[in-house]
Amino acid sequence: MIEDQDFLPVSQDEMHERGWWWYDFLLVTGDAYVDHPSFGPAVISRVLEADGFRVAVLAQPDWHSAADFAAFGRPRLGVLIGAGNLDSMVAHYTAAKKRRSEDFYSPGKKAGLRPDRATIVYSNRAREAFGADVPIIIGGLEASLRRFAHYDYWDDKVRRSILFDAPADLLVYGMGESATVEVARRLAAKTPVGDITDVRGTACIVTDPTVCRYHEVTCPSFEEVQSDKIAYAKATKVQYDEHDPIRGKAILQQCQGRWLLVNPPQRPLNRQSMDRLYDLPFTREVHPMYTEGIPAIEEARFSICHNRGCFGGCNFCALAFHQGRMVTSRSIESVLAEAELLTHDQKFKGYIHDVGGPTADFRGPACKKQLTKGACPNRNCLFPEPCKNMVADHRDYVKLLRELKDIPGVKKVFIRSGIRFDYVLADKDQTFLSELVKDHVSGQLRVAPEHVSNRVLSYMGKPRHEVYQEFIRRFDACHKKTGKQQYALPYFMSSHPGCDLEDAVELAEYIRDMGFIPEQAQDFYPTPSTLSTCMYYTGLDPRTMDPVYVPKSPHEKAMQRALIQYRNPENYELVCEALRRTHREDLIGFGPKCLVRPRKMAGEAGKPSRGKGSNGKGFGQKTANDRSGQGKAKTGGRPKKTLRNVHKKK
Repeated sequence: MIEDQDFLPVSQDEMHERGWWWYDFLLVTGDAYVDHPSFGPAVISRVLEADGFRVAVLAQPDWHSAADFAAFGRPRLGVLIGAGNLDSMVAHYTAAKKRRSEDFYSPGKKAGLRPDRATIVYSNRAREAFGADVPIIIGGLEASLRRFAHYDYWDDKVRRSILFDAPADLLVYGMGESATVEVARRLAAKTPVGDITDVRGTACIVTDPTVCRYHEVTCPSFEEVQSDKIAYAKATKVQYDEHDPIRGKAILQQCQGRWLLVNPPQRPLNRQSMDRLYDLPFTREVHPMYTEGIPAIEEARFSICHNRGCFGGCNFCALAFHQGRMVTSRSIESVLAEAELLTHDQKFKGYIHDVGGPTADFRGPACKKQLTKGACPNRNCLFPEPCKNMVADHRDYVKLLRELKDIPGVKKVFIRSGIRFDYVLADKDQTFLSELVKDHVSGQLRVAPEHVSNRVLSYMGKPRHEVYQEFIRRFDACHKKTGKQQYALPYFMSSHPGCDLEDAVELAEYIRDMGFIPEQAQDFYPTPSTLSTCMYYTGLDPRTMDPVYVPKSPHEKAMQRALIQYRNPENYELVCEALRRTHREDLIGFGPKCLVRPRKMAGEAGKPSRGKGSNGKGFGQKTANDRSGQGKAKTGGRPKKTLRNVHKKK
C-alpha cells in the first residue's frame, strides 16, 4: 500500500504497486495534478474510474520530447489530452499579449510548465510515443472553444479547428463526462475509433459528410471564414444557434477537402448524476509529489459548486458555448454532505468561502419550456430584459444557504462567485437579497455591471445601467437595516467592442460620482469563440450583422483603461488626451466634477497635479466625510482614512 493510494497513479511504478500491469487510459493535463471536483481532469479521471476503467495521470509533462509519455507504457484504449482548466494561451498571456509571470495551476505559481497551445503539442508528443493506432481524444476548455474554425487573438488570424492541428481522433466538448464514458465503452467493445462518429458532445474529421446520423446544418467553410469576415460572423451565429442539447443540430464545416463534423451537445447531467459525481472519492488535495503548493486549489478548497450552465448570456463569456444555457444543479442533500466533509478537514476554520458556480444564484432552468424544447433561438432569457416566461425563484437557494449555516462547525457561508443582479430583481420575493446582505457578504459583494453606457451594455449582452442602479438602491436599503458597513464591488471592462472614448469618459464620470476607484481595470480579452470576439475580429454583431465600432489600437485601449483609473498620476497624460479628443476639456480643471487638474505652472512642469483625494494609491481612496470621492486632505497633505467602495450619491 503506497501513501498516496487514494490518488490515481502518476508513474508506471505506482501502477505496478497497485498490481496494474496494464491500464486503459493515459490522461494528460497541462495543470498540476489536483484531485478536486473543481478541476476538470480530476472529474474525468474519477468518472472513468467509477465506470471500471484504469486511468493513469500525466500532469505537466516535459513536452520537448515524447519520453514522459512513453514512460507509462502503451495504454490499452487511448490517450485523453487537455490543456488544463484554462485555455493555455489565456493562462500564458494578458489582454495586452504580455507573458504572464505566474501560473496559479502550477506548483509555486511557476510559469512555463506547459507549452503554448498545449493540446496540440501534447497530442503530437503522444502520437510520437504510441504511434498511429492508439486513439487520441482531446477535450477540456481549450479544445471545446476551438472546435470550429476560430479567430485566434494571439496569432491575429483565423485558425482551423484544433482537431486538424492536433493529430487527434476525437474531440469532446462541453462538460464531457457522459461523452467520454460513452467513447470509452465503445473503445472497450473493440469499436475502431474511426467508426465512433455519432456520440453527442463530440467532434471528428470525416471525408464523407453523409456519415452524420443527426439532422445537420452546414456553416461556412474554413476557407470562407478565413477570407471573409461576413462569412465568419454568419458561421458564429450558426454555431451559437445550434448549441442546444434538445433542439440543436449537428454542424458540418468543410476544411481543406475534408469535413469537420460536430455532433449535437450532450444533454447536461441531471440532478441525480450530478450528486453521484460529487460523491466520487476525490481526495480534494494536491498530489503529494509536489513540494510547493498549487495556488488554484486555495480558492476552491473550502468552496462548493452547486450548479452548471448559465442562461445569463454575456456575449464576452464563453460559458454558454461550453457548458450550455440549461442550468442544472445538485440536490441540497448532496451539497450538505460535501459541506459536512469540509468540517472534518483540519484546515477548515468554519468559513465556507463560496456556494456558487457559473452564476451563484441559478438553481434550475430559466423556464419549464427549456426542458422539452431547449433554449429559445435568437432570444436571451435576461437580455435586454427578463423574459416573461422566465421563472425567477430563489427559494431553493435560500433553503440551501440556511441549512448550510446550521451545520455544526460552520460559522459563516459566503457567496463570492457572483450573482445576477437582474435575476435578483426579477424575483418578486426579495427574501434572498435580504438574507444575502444579512448573512452571506464578507464586507464586499462582487457584482459585474461591466459598464454604464447602455449602448455598450447592449453589445455585451448585459442589462441596462438603470437595472444595476436599482439593485444598488435595494442593496443599500438592505444593509442599512442590518447596521453593517458592506459595499458592492463593481467590475468594469474597458475596450469592449462598441465602446468608444465617449463611452469610456461616461464611465469615468460615473466612477467619479460614486467615489469608487478601481484597483484594476479589466481590458476586453478576445478569448476563442465568444460573440464579442466575433465582433472584435469582424466589426460585425453576429446577432444582427450590423457594424460595430471596435477599439483595437493599443493607444486607444490604454486611454480607455486610464479613464477608469483617472486618479492614478501615471495616467494623467492619457486621461488628458482622451478628454481633449472627446472635446471634454470641461473635465480638466478645479471644479468638483473635473477628473484631473491642469498642470501647475512654476516648478511643476511635467508633473500631474494631485487634487484632493488623489493620492495615487489606487483602491479605497474615498474619504469618510466626502461621498463624492473628492476627499479632503489633512494638515500635511495626508488623506483621511478611507472607506472602500461606497455606492452613494450626493
